[in-house]
Amino acid sequence: MNIRRVIKYIGSMIILEGACMLLPFVVSIYFKEKVGFYFLIIACVLIFVGAVVQIIFKSDDRFYSAEGFVTVALGWIVLSILGAMPFYLSKVIPDFVDALFETVSGFSTTGATILNDVGIMPKCMNFWRSFTHFVGGMGVLVLMLAILPTQSENMLIMKAESPGPQVGKLVPKVSDTAKTLYLIYIILTFITILSYKLSGMPLYDAVCIGFGTAGTGGFVVTKNGCADYSMTSQTLIAIFMILFGINFNLYYLIIIRKIKDALKSEELKVYLLIILISIFLIFVNIFGVYTSKENSFHNAFFQVASIITTTGYAVSDYTIWPMFSQCILIILMIIGGCAGSTGGGFKVSRLIINFKAAINEIYLQLHPNSVRVVKFEGKHVNASIVRSVFAYTIIYVIIIIVGILLISYENLDFETTFSSVIETFNNIGLGLSKIGPNGNFSIFTDRSKIIFIILMLTGRLEIFPMILLFSRNTWKRST
Repeated sequence: MNIRRVIKYIGSMIILEGACMLLPFVVSIYFKEKVGFYFLIIACVLIFVGAVVQIIFKSDDRFYSAEGFVTVALGWIVLSILGAMPFYLSKVIPDFVDALFETVSGFSTTGATILNDVGIMPKCMNFWRSFTHFVGGMGVLVLMLAILPTQSENMLIMKAESPGPQVGKLVPKVSDTAKTLYLIYIILTFITILSYKLSGMPLYDAVCIGFGTAGTGGFVVTKNGCADYSMTSQTLIAIFMILFGINFNLYYLIIIRKIKDALKSEELKVYLLIILISIFLIFVNIFGVYTSKENSFHNAFFQVASIITTTGYAVSDYTIWPMFSQCILIILMIIGGCAGSTGGGFKVSRLIINFKAAINEIYLQLHPNSVRVVKFEGKHVNASIVRSVFAYTIIYVIIIIVGILLISYENLDFETTFSSVIETFNNIGLGLSKIGPNGNFSIFTDRSKIIFIILMLTGRLEIFPMILLFSRNTWKRST
């Protein structure tokens, strides 16, 4: 393990985080909030420390898959701890575990909170919460790769951080791929914020909610959240949530005028089909809950978009819906968005590959001598990818089961216990019962909050980086 190389990368990440903290400091100046000086002080310290780390930890160029996974996992942990400092040192969130929970929830784009009324927080602090969604959505390391010179190990880092069963390059150089992804991300985020502002949303709210939408996070800046905005704004939020749940590679195809290729995407078709079917089923099921068809459809559309993309916004209390609709939402929580999007969850691509592999296995039971391969997006899926998806599925289920057992010690009702694990591990932020739209995670003990922190990071990093970080074999010298 080339630990010096890993630490040097983390030093770069610390500098980047320090630079990011200058933005909420500027916000504090605009709103005349003295508490914003904590961001300036911490930013200066982080930039200095990161620079010192860069100078001290010089190393050779040895860099393998193990280093890539460790860099990503360890880097996210370090950034989360440092990102919690403004909340903790300013006493805006006086308990460190709570401050860390809020920060991890932000960077992992979960959107779960321990705050009872976010509307009373200083605006610079709320801005930082929302901005962590934006940074974490596409990935801290992807942003760093877009800035740093091209290195041979960049693909290993990008592979470890990017969501989905596999990652590829849009263009020959990995750094150029990262730049392309972030350019698309920034442009789409700008369009989102502009649309919100034009729909009547205050500029500050439009920026923060725009960051949350882009990162499919879910932090709000008022006590009532998205319910405070007009139906036009809510509809736009739902539309953009769905757009950010789509694989960003498809946007690249559209930019280079390969629109037909983008529209042929199998994952996109299944993703949209799941959304349409879910909206229809919930709309029919909740028709008696609201006074009009329009309200029923609007609430079904918004909540389906919010849950499947793992954003976690809400405009009404869906815990009063019939159990059938709530079960659909739970299923959508697990499925999540597309690979290569900012959405969390199991991913539509893995669902498709698993389904096709299962169909092939059933066919082979009837016709043992036949030869069948899994095809996805019109191409044969390598056996190693199918094996990786299967392994991911098994570990995914095991983590959920273990998580539920650990949280069950809180002695809360099953809906709260089950959905709390599902929502944190899948980076959603909304659950059922006591952690629905009108609840939050302040009801849990510090012990459970630490478990949720681990679940949020593990879910955002697609399980393997966190597991490998704590594996003894990972730290052995690579050959």
